[in-house]
Amino acid sequence: MPAIQPVKGTRDFYPEDMALRQWLYARIREVSERFGYQQFEGPFLERLELYAAKSGEELVKEQSFVFPDRGGDLITLRPELTPTLARMVATRSGALPRPIRWWSFGPFWRYERPQKGRSREFFQWNIDLLGVDTPEADAELASVAAEFFRSIGLGPEVVQIAVNNRKLVEAQLDSLGVPPVRRQAIFKLIDRREKTAQAAWEKNAFENGLSRAQLDALTQMLTDQEAWKTSPELVRFFEAAEAIGSTEYLVYDPTVVRGLDYYTGIVFEARDAGGEYRSILGGGRYDNLVADVGGDPVPATGWAMGDMVLGLVLEKYGVRPALRAAPAQVLVTVFDPGREAPSLRLAAELRREGLKAEWYPRADRLPKQLKYADRLGIPLAVIEGPEEAAAGEVTVKDLKARLQERVARPVLASRLRSMLEQAQQA
Repeated sequence: MPAIQPVKGTRDFYPEDMALRQWLYARIREVSERFGYQQFEGPFLERLELYAAKSGEELVKEQSFVFPDRGGDLITLRPELTPTLARMVATRSGALPRPIRWWSFGPFWRYERPQKGRSREFFQWNIDLLGVDTPEADAELASVAAEFFRSIGLGPEVVQIAVNNRKLVEAQLDSLGVPPVRRQAIFKLIDRREKTAQAAWEKNAFENGLSRAQLDALTQMLTDQEAWKTSPELVRFFEAAEAIGSTEYLVYDPTVVRGLDYYTGIVFEARDAGGEYRSILGGGRYDNLVADVGGDPVPATGWAMGDMVLGLVLEKYGVRPALRAAPAQVLVTVFDPGREAPSLRLAAELRREGLKAEWYPRADRLPKQLKYADRLGIPLAVIEGPEEAAAGEVTVKDLKARLQERVARPVLASRLRSMLEQAQQA
């Protein structure tokens, strides 16, 4: 019988894959908490109407996994977290201290074609600041991203955060004579500018009601690198970022508008310098969403970053860490048949001393046991044969340095800790 295959667009996380995910999670937590953000989580299932409120027709109709529950309500696996966050804040709006700084890292699902850097199931870091309607708040969120990139070895020479302001773009579209009723369509047109062939993009522009003169003016607008200076909000944004120390990662880009309908102000995307990965993270200001899902008006800004593209960027620039999946620091071997119980007691003793000790479950040949430890990257192995037991000692093998020594049982745990510390410093 052939092996049953996983569902299309999902991923199996083997221990080495989990090691990278946990490494990312640890750094996400550390940077989030450094800026004072609290961790939260929402349900994996939501009512479809939550996303229909503001996320956009494409996300709701084409990219969501939707099914009716037994009561007939349409339920979806969450395709993003911002509407859930808005719902949670709306539910307890009066009881939450302002500002609200929250972050989360969890799974999401979108029904789209799997490709490099994109699957139907993915993990995503979301971080948001609610209750503050200033460009300085937007700058703090962008600076969290910059600090994270710095912490994982992605410098500003390989990753840039492109910034724009939807209010600025709205004013520019007004000057081109684009009526408010067509703004969202033109936002989507701009968002697809660098993802679409020129002829197809122009055809789409004409289908959305732009004249040739308007299209030419729009094209020129999307190349004006100085327009941000006419936006007081963007001027304050970059001044705040300079105070925080993140401007080396930030650049104004008039083509950045973000595709979702709920953005209302400053927006940003992180991109790699080579242009291969154009949306490592994305987000911006969404001041109306909490009210749109039934709460009091609460200004908000935030962004999200998926784990798959980030992993590819780390690999591309040679900074993906070499991680050990096995957590054990010590392998306790079984010298020969009949010595299983003493080896179990030794492993338990080391665990009580705070060491991560794995017990080899059979009395295989000693070279086989040591090869197992070496393959998993377990740095130390302990051997207690009849000779060592009679002397009240064990043999400790440093598998990386290919050295061994006899250690008295009473000081074994402290000696192992010392060897582990020396190995970390080497």
